[in-house]
Amino acid sequence: MSTFALNNPSTGQQEGSFERIDDSERDAILDRSVEAQRVWQSTSIETRAKVLRRTGELYEEKIDELADHIGREMGKLIPWGKGELQIVAGIYRWYADHAEELLAAEELEPQGADRSYVIKEPLGPLLGIMPWNFPYYQVARWAAPNLLLGNSLVLKHAGICPLSSQACEDLLLEAGLPEGVFQNIYASGSQMDPFVADKRIKGVSLTGSEQAGAAVAKTAGENYKKSLLELGGNDPFLVLDDVNLEWVLDKFVPIRMYNTGQACNAPKRLIVQSEFYDRTVEYLEKKIAELTVGAYDDPDADVGPLSSIGARDEIVERLDKAAKDGTATVRVGGKKIDRDGAYMEPTLLTDVDPSADVGCNEIFGPVAIVYSADGIDEAVRIANEESEYGLSSSVWSSDVDKAHEVAKRLKDGMTFVNEHAVTSAGLPFGGVGRSGYGRELARWGVGEFVNDKLIRVSGQEDAGMSPG
Repeated sequence: MSTFALNNPSTGQQEGSFERIDDSERDAILDRSVEAQRVWQSTSIETRAKVLRRTGELYEEKIDELADHIGREMGKLIPWGKGELQIVAGIYRWYADHAEELLAAEELEPQGADRSYVIKEPLGPLLGIMPWNFPYYQVARWAAPNLLLGNSLVLKHAGICPLSSQACEDLLLEAGLPEGVFQNIYASGSQMDPFVADKRIKGVSLTGSEQAGAAVAKTAGENYKKSLLELGGNDPFLVLDDVNLEWVLDKFVPIRMYNTGQACNAPKRLIVQSEFYDRTVEYLEKKIAELTVGAYDDPDADVGPLSSIGARDEIVERLDKAAKDGTATVRVGGKKIDRDGAYMEPTLLTDVDPSADVGCNEIFGPVAIVYSADGIDEAVRIANEESEYGLSSSVWSSDVDKAHEVAKRLKDGMTFVNEHAVTSAGLPFGGVGRSGYGRELARWGVGEFVNDKLIRVSGQEDAGMSPG
């Protein structure tokens, strides 16, 4: 059994010690999940909904403590943490409020029988491998619909999130969830492959890196089980005209820098028309240079630390390499800040080679990139063809009809007009390409790890067979 520590990125100091599970504990964890799932599946929809509703209330009641957890773990500014928790409460509440309709049997045309219909049955124990950037939200997207459905869950959270991951279990238990239905385990990534392969696990959801996603998908596929992957993003943010340019850019900067730029669906590529490109760059240089960087509990901070010193250093090294080899120009920032903790300067890049590292791969930090396009068709081409990701995108214009038409041409899972990265319990979330597959939230959230079971009822005189 090995231990690990919480490393506070605001101070660079270690706080506390936690023990990872031993491989020998896997059987007991999964046996508990199997037994608990049988009990949970047999409970009424009303009871499951009641637990979810109470969970949402507890997230709101304990918002200060829970926001402090993730500030200490990954540097999220307190206002951002509270905003995340309010969304989480809304997710649990939404699934509670819509429980009956989401799980209702779907009647089909009889098609030769007395009755044909489909019911939703849980698959059984599921494994969730979750990231650190939205420690509660990512879990809620997976947990709320699947607990409503009757699945049991084993959570392997990011190693830097020991406080928030345990809170996810503790709050559900306090809300009335039976023991074993949701288990938080402290484990390393290298311990997950046997969990994914184990026949007791019926499906796996991963939000994280492409490398981890590919490994999980491979093992899940080899063992005939469903996987859902939410991976990276390199989202385009298209500005079609300059009628309200400063207003649009004032929206872009905080959206890009939200969570210190550590969001898969952040707008990482700003694409503007060439006639107002210079004005855009000049305005952004000033706006980004004015941002205040501070600790997670600093009320004056606009941007916090990155999740770790290693994550900060990796980005700074990539930016330095791009500047030296001529594949990008650093207009603002780009350096680490000389103070304890994982701080770096908010950054603006121009003249980026779309085929270079910083152009085609996600930068998971406070870095904005601006591209120039000669016309709408070129803007769409840059958005679609210069990236293999396909998570989300946005189109901004004073002509909403034009923006709507452009939005329909973009190749991704979610496209917004005059807004970006909006999330809600009632909206599906997911992408295509290198951004993964599958959908979470809304009715799609109960449609991934479910047995949509057909039942046909016929009188004996009508019975027949057809080839499978």
